Order: sequence, then structure tokens, then C-alpha cells
Amino acid sequence: MELSTFFKSIIDQDQAPIVICDLEHRVVYMNPASIARYHRDLTGQSLKACHPAEANAKIDRVVAWFAASKENNVVYTFSKDKENKDVYMVALRDDSGALIGYCEKHEYRSAETMGLYQMEK
Repeated sequence: MELSTFFKSIIDQDQAPIVICDLEHRVVYMNPASIARYHRDLTGQSLKACHPAEANAKIDRVVAWFAASKENNVVYTFSKDKENKDVYMVALRDDSGALIGYCEKHEYRSAETMGLYQMEK
């Protein structure tokens, strides 16, 4: 089985939204949690078409920062206290370290309510 199948499975099973974009800001992939969050699948569309000019300027600034150094890889972009979460932009790089895209990753701050090793629902 290809390694990409394992990576896709990890992303698909994440309960937090993950949106993956290429350097042209085209949405390459949305995990099921992100499709549920945004109520639509934006795969193949421009991420910038979904944001106002001010947000697009911030996206451009972050992507330029990612491109400036292989060490520039994560930016905290906002928090949403109502949903108890933080949101980050993360650089995506190939094996040589070249920037190939970025993703938006939501991280929830809520404590886990599932019991340890709880397998029944």
C-alpha cells in the first residue's frame, strides 16, 4: 500500500478541519471535518474566492514568510473562543524542503470527554 494512502487516512480521521492548498491557493483537499464545518466541498476552487481582501493579504503574507525560509513552518492565525479552538497555517514541503503548499489546521482546546480506551459509543 502506498504511503500516501496512510497520510490521507490520518487526515480523514482527524476530527478537526484541515484544508490543504497549493501555492496558487487552489484547494487540493478538504478532510470530512472541514467539509462539515464549511458546509461545502471547495476542492478545486480558489481559497481566496472564499475570503475578503484583508484575509487574502494575510494569506499572501504568511505564504511569503513560509517561502523565505525552510525554518518558517507554522503561523497561529486566529482563535475562536466560542468554539474553544485555535487555527494555524502550516507550510507543506517536499523532501528537499521546497514549499509546495500550505494547510489550515484547527486545534480544539477542549478537554477530551471520551474515556481512556473507550471503544463503545
